[in-house]
Amino acid sequence: MKRRVRACVTQVRVRLVAGDDRGQVTAFVVGVFAALWLLAGIVVDGGLALAGKARALDVAQEAARTGAQQLDVGRLRRGDEVRLVRDKAAAAARAYVASTRDSATASVKGEAVTVHVTHHQRTQILQLIGLRTLTVHATGTAHAERAAP
Repeated sequence: MKRRVRACVTQVRVRLVAGDDRGQVTAFVVGVFAALWLLAGIVVDGGLALAGKARALDVAQEAARTGAQQLDVGRLRRGDEVRLVRDKAAAAARAYVASTRDSATASVKGEAVTVHVTHHQRTQILQLIGLRTLTVHATGTAHAERAAP
């Protein structure tokens, strides 16, 4: 037993004489922690960005449907073709998007209303490295149609 203890003590003394490596583990731990924190930021904030993209797409599609409901009722009652009131359709789509606090452009071509939405998603973890928001875009289109009787 005493031999083993003396052998261990001798081994420790040889290591200390050969070179002092104290502090190297600390630098390694700091580096690994920083890398893991960055990875967590990419996972969490990347997931939030995907959710923001889905939300922007929902808003764009719903705004386009809202715009496509702005029909020329007089023409529709006379039995003529379905026609949108262009200014009202674009304004209704933009108003819907504005109610969600996103920004958008809306255009009307023929009987189609197209809405391009820009959504800014705040980051949770990546803001520590200076990335405050992630910007996502989505587009939705709706067509005005006459329902079959």
